[in-house]
Amino acid sequence: MKKTILLFLLFTFFGCKNDRKVSETSLGDISEKSFRTFKVEDSKFIDLKPLWEPFQTALYNFSDSTYNSLKPIILNQDIPTLQQHIDQGRLSYELLVKFYLYRIKSLDRKNDKSLNSVISLNTRIINQAREKDNNRPKNLSNFSLYGMPLILKDNINCQGMVTTAGAVALLDNFTDDAFMTMQLKTSGALILGKANLSEWAYFFCGDCPSGYSAVGGQTFNPFGRKTLDTGGSSSGSAVAVAANFCAAAIGSETSGSILSPASQNAVVGLKPTVGVISRSGIVPISSTLDTAGPITQYIIDNVLVFNALIGKDSSDFKSKVIPKIDLEALKNPAYKRKRFGVIRGFLDDSLYNVAVDLIKSKGAEIIIVDPKEESLSGFLRLLNLDMQAGLPLYFENFSSKNIYFNGVQSIIDFNNGDSINRAPYGQKFFQGIVSDKASKREFKEIKNILKANGRAYFDQMMEVHQLDGILSINNYHAGYAAVAEYPALTVPMGLSLNLEPKGLTFIAKPFCETDLYNWGYHYEMASKPRPTPKNYN
Repeated sequence: MKKTILLFLLFTFFGCKNDRKVSETSLGDISEKSFRTFKVEDSKFIDLKPLWEPFQTALYNFSDSTYNSLKPIILNQDIPTLQQHIDQGRLSYELLVKFYLYRIKSLDRKNDKSLNSVISLNTRIINQAREKDNNRPKNLSNFSLYGMPLILKDNINCQGMVTTAGAVALLDNFTDDAFMTMQLKTSGALILGKANLSEWAYFFCGDCPSGYSAVGGQTFNPFGRKTLDTGGSSSGSAVAVAANFCAAAIGSETSGSILSPASQNAVVGLKPTVGVISRSGIVPISSTLDTAGPITQYIIDNVLVFNALIGKDSSDFKSKVIPKIDLEALKNPAYKRKRFGVIRGFLDDSLYNVAVDLIKSKGAEIIIVDPKEESLSGFLRLLNLDMQAGLPLYFENFSSKNIYFNGVQSIIDFNNGDSINRAPYGQKFFQGIVSDKASKREFKEIKNILKANGRAYFDQMMEVHQLDGILSINNYHAGYAAVAEYPALTVPMGLSLNLEPKGLTFIAKPFCETDLYNWGYHYEMASKPRPTPKNYN
């Protein structure tokens, strides 16, 4: 029973809360009520007038007719196509930014379609876009992020913008750029704004619905507003991409927080090998497991963002140097002589069956496997102990000098001063963090056992059957992939009978991102078109 409850907590609070395969326990009532019962919907801390005032003059002449004329060349287009339109003079970076701002203003807050996915905007974005237009290099490759407006999850530092992690305590947290933000800017990308998230990356309240933060309010799924889960914790990032509010977005994952919202919103999400993307300047949960990753409409966009993000960061003890993904290598044959493990328990899912058959038809060998569960006992303790140490380091090294907090207890105390507005769902996980204690030896043992068990879970299948990868659904194996530090890529698989998106998730051994992208690219090319939310097209 103890292990069952642990798995429930693991998948529920860091992934998709309506996942029936992992939530049918004595605590299952939480998953059933969580995304349909909202104590708070709209943000009490976002004032629309000052939010939009910096753009009033620039958007004054951006009419409905201009917006409608641009829809066919922007909506659901990949980044190379957008760059091609700009190269041909049909579009500009300034118009692209204004288009996204127009959509955010029209669809994201305080109306019957509001998604609450964007938490703040870059007030300088229009001028920055004009500069990109004026300085666009001749013969710029269409496979470039230059001038592309991206949205960051609001636990990622960005100069000139507040980084809140969704928490009222951090409303004055104006910072320098995170290392990964600098990488994006170096590539030429524009930072359009910040995305809402499950507060403190879903390691805060415990009983709250995914996609909720005190600062950003409740994010909704565009495929089923108030009826379908957004997934957590990178909910705003995935919803913003699905709703065409940006060219791409960045999320972060400890266990399922990219894979879950990406699959729930029919977009592509990569949880990379821990260390290939810097974590410094990102509000942490676990220095052992945390990673940032791209969320996009298409594989090619995901690759372009990934290539921009990677790089050695001396401030991150896990940072590693890896080569960029070769775009031409994506086109290499993906499936011939490749062996994929297919989970027997998933074969009753019709979308999964169709996806497996498609991959098999392209030359892959399909091996049905019955994975043996490995204990993840200690997982929550790992997160508790990591955050005890990691949050003070963030405050010391990466937060605003105006922030006076020094750790989790100081945040709890602040929230207790106005719990109705600052923590309406309580602070269960934060209270668990401060009550946990372990010696250095015990902590090291917890990490070693979890990593060994995670590796054992996959290796029992991959080594015995000589597999190249595992085919999963959504974030169902996110916990094992997290502790094993295995990368995973989820790609839209279609809509279920209740019109809920699902993702086909490829899992491979560490540093096999090239394989994941190759498999995902060919699956995307061969499968049905990516589902789009009909009320937001």
